[in-house]
Amino acid sequence: MTLPNIGALTSSKVIHRHPANPILDAARVPYPTALVFNAGVTKFNGKYVMVFRNDYGSLEDHTIEPHHTTDLGIAFSEDGIHWEAGPKPCFKMHDEEIVRAYDPRLTVIDGRCYMCFAVDTLHGIRGGVAVTDDFVHFEVLSLSTPDLRNMVLFPEKINGHYVRLERPFTVYSRGGLDRFDTWISESPDLKFWGNSDLLLAVEQVPFANDKIGPAAPPVKTDKGWLTLFHAVDIDPARGKNGWEPTWKKRYTAGIMLLDLHNPKKIIGMHKQPLLAPEVSYETDGGFRNNVIFPGGMVLEEDGEVKIYYGSADTVECLATAHVDDLIKLCLEG
Repeated sequence: MTLPNIGALTSSKVIHRHPANPILDAARVPYPTALVFNAGVTKFNGKYVMVFRNDYGSLEDHTIEPHHTTDLGIAFSEDGIHWEAGPKPCFKMHDEEIVRAYDPRLTVIDGRCYMCFAVDTLHGIRGGVAVTDDFVHFEVLSLSTPDLRNMVLFPEKINGHYVRLERPFTVYSRGGLDRFDTWISESPDLKFWGNSDLLLAVEQVPFANDKIGPAAPPVKTDKGWLTLFHAVDIDPARGKNGWEPTWKKRYTAGIMLLDLHNPKKIIGMHKQPLLAPEVSYETDGGFRNNVIFPGGMVLEEDGEVKIYYGSADTVECLATAHVDDLIKLCLEG
């Protein structure tokens, strides 16, 4: 199958990268780390909280073994811009079957903080849901069957059920290629999930030719659930594009609006990227260049939306926009 070349992409004019970027990197973590990225971010008990993916190894020698050297770190902030990392990792899973846990996403529901995360095992990738009240003790509520990841929770029950977005790995049934799509499921108790439906397919996104999936957990607005997603395109002409011998993919962030009462209904979707790799910390010198992956979105009282994203699989960054501008993008298509 020959994939159409997507070509040049640019970010929307409504979004602004913060001048403090990167807001967190390996140099500001007080224990061994090389890559700090793909964090979940939320407001909890009056503070901004970030749980970040920490891949450790040698930043100088570019030696990383991500499948064996990953844990999750914790950082706190008073303003959502300046962060202080905790003295040690806050979460790790590893035993004779589980290789690692990574890519956390945070959602506060009824005063408790829930964390979705991916789990590499010897028999496939599983998606996990855990809950914590202090970011020290985590109770794992459920682990999916393989292969599923990129799960994010809605911040409240809808029609009496918890709801999550997810991305199954439908390799065989999608022609042996990535071709991954965004699905939506619901649960009565955060443990048992079902009533699943396709929400958004990769072929519906003009700036993706490889795969799409959930990004940051949705935020509620009076017009609908503002929802980010990640979109991936492949260009065979891309050669060495990071630390690896070859990296042909580009990750961008898209945005859509889902119905408040029926989130399986897409009200509108912006047909161009909200955020595309353009500046140096997104395009050069990273583990995997040209990667933007939002993992957190916070709607402030004044209408500002803070979007936290991993950049080049190496550092954590922040971009902002006004909620009205984001909704307008979705509705205008």
